[in-house]
Amino acid sequence: MSGDAAADRAAVGLRRDAIGLREVLFQSITAMAPAAAVAASIPSGAAFAGGSLPLAVLIALVACLFTASCVAELARELPAAGSVSTYAAQGLHPAVGFLVGWGYVFVEALVPPLLLLQLGFTTAGTLHQEWSSYPADLWWPWALAGAAIIAVAGYFGVRASARFGTFLGVFEVLVFLVFAVWLIGKAGGDNTLSVFGTSHTAEGYRGVSGVFAGSVYTVLAFAGFEAAAPLAEETRNPRRTMHRAVLGAALGIGLFYVVTTYAMTVYFGPDRFARFGASGAASWEGVARASFGLFWVLVFLAVVNSTIANANACANVSTRTAFALARIRVMPRILAVLHPRYRSPVAGIAVQTVVAVGAVLGLGFGYDPVTAFLLLATVIVTVVIGVYIVVNLACAGYFLRRRRELLKPVRHLLLPLLGIVAFVPALLTAAGLPVFDFVTELTAPVSYAGPIVAVWMAAGVVVLLVLMRRHPERVAETARVHLDDPSPTGLAQNGAARP
Repeated sequence: MSGDAAADRAAVGLRRDAIGLREVLFQSITAMAPAAAVAASIPSGAAFAGGSLPLAVLIALVACLFTASCVAELARELPAAGSVSTYAAQGLHPAVGFLVGWGYVFVEALVPPLLLLQLGFTTAGTLHQEWSSYPADLWWPWALAGAAIIAVAGYFGVRASARFGTFLGVFEVLVFLVFAVWLIGKAGGDNTLSVFGTSHTAEGYRGVSGVFAGSVYTVLAFAGFEAAAPLAEETRNPRRTMHRAVLGAALGIGLFYVVTTYAMTVYFGPDRFARFGASGAASWEGVARASFGLFWVLVFLAVVNSTIANANACANVSTRTAFALARIRVMPRILAVLHPRYRSPVAGIAVQTVVAVGAVLGLGFGYDPVTAFLLLATVIVTVVIGVYIVVNLACAGYFLRRRRELLKPVRHLLLPLLGIVAFVPALLTAAGLPVFDFVTELTAPVSYAGPIVAVWMAAGVVVLLVLMRRHPERVAETARVHLDDPSPTGLAQNGAARP
């Protein structure tokens, strides 16, 4: 490709070489919402694992590293804004890639309203607890303020948005790490490695069964480690950077989860940890309030910070994935419109903001913010875990079909298989399918998540059939890696046309 052609491409595409490893790493880190996960998601496993929750988190870390390894391998080979959509198209079939992208854009667009709801009811509840004159149900102004912050950060481009996320991510991780060290010190002689065994599991879930059940629930806290991948086309040295960012985020935050969970377990007491949860006296904020004075304010701010950072990161994911699908015209072309100066997908950001505000207000007032949060969370987790399972298959398919000369049986076949095995129980749990005795069957309106996902994916199948009949070349281009070769012939050169 000539220098003029490359210059022309740079002028119309996403901003190249705008960010580096630090920003991309924190894109994945903040998408995992470490503070919110430690304070709210991970404690849900305590009802089963009890004081053995640190072992459950460690098992979940190992399980998630299987899939993180697959994503990292594919991100190195296929640096594309389409990320998981491109991986599935290359490793399995372009039609599968389209459906993965269709589902992924949908749920990533729902993550910001999910986090904005949490921002609203967490802030309102805390203010009401401190000052009873503040209405506990006045949550929506905080959610709208968060939506405005995220929209402005996204408008000014990936550099501003990613650096904003980096700042927020550093703050939340540092607060909880400092608190964890403090808890370990206060625990003194109660520090014990027995929490990495099975002797402290909850009543009714003794031994390995309790640890396994707890690990299934804590697996959900790792979702988001792949969020760096859609920024590949805006990243310096993307092949190397993406690989390091995805694995680094999964491993680093996984160890952060282990350390913080261990700290609270030994401080609170392993044998009574089954009572620990996301709110009340037996929670991170409750312990901070009772024992560490005003430090609870930092814990509260870290959780609030985590909601904004996570929403910001996932807005980047949804708008970049939508951009990648819109430029090949399998989604509305308007989603590929970029700002002339900041090279940000401004139309996608506008749509994302409208969806976020509409979902927050519609579901928040239609039900209540907590119920709306649970409904959206169930929809999101169900699809995201399904995407992870497909990406594991795509990793094996890609190296078997297209890069056989690079095939490493353990890395490209065994680890994908283990990743699938690890995520199938989590998928059944998220969907509320009582295959295991620890799975609770979902009730309305949270049970509507399954039909919602089914309707959206059925609509995707209809769109796919229409595209394959009228514009099959567009579906084929889901496998195209634009960063490697922006020319129309690049599809075949990238291997997408190979059997």
